[in-house]
Amino acid sequence: MAVNVGNAAPDFTLKNYNLEDVTLSSFKGNKNVVLLFFPFVNTGVCEKELCQTRDGMGQYEELNAEVLAISVDSPFSHKLWVDKHKFNFQLLSDFNKEVSEKYGVLGVFVPGKFDYNGVSKRSVFVLDKDQNVTHVEILDSPGDEPDYNAIQDALKKLS
Repeated sequence: MAVNVGNAAPDFTLKNYNLEDVTLSSFKGNKNVVLLFFPFVNTGVCEKELCQTRDGMGQYEELNAEVLAISVDSPFSHKLWVDKHKFNFQLLSDFNKEVSEKYGVLGVFVPGKFDYNGVSKRSVFVLDKDQNVTHVEILDSPGDEPDYNAIQDALKKLS
């Protein structure tokens, strides 16, 4: 099932790197939300993407946006990565792959080379305060980064 622009964002509850529950609907009515699905902890492009997000967090805050980064890695590996890179946003574990499947981003990591099934594709979903999807970007290549300017533009339209 794919989630498209105009759809209501499917709700979920996932564990963060401190093993605390984070529920998407808890931000409803208060903040815009940026969901960043990424393939794997401790990989080059994922590190670059999340460090870019960390370093640009002030822009997200100015646009009243909560950033939630999601992968199928365990919360324990997320914790090690947060400690290493001082990420200033939530990393959430979709270890059971249910949320990635709901959003239609569960796929194969580097088909023909690694063929790792059940990995989140690098994807972005921008949600307004009512948790309607206003922007979607799903990348087929894990080596590609999202369009950071398009994310900011989508958030600016919500201001």
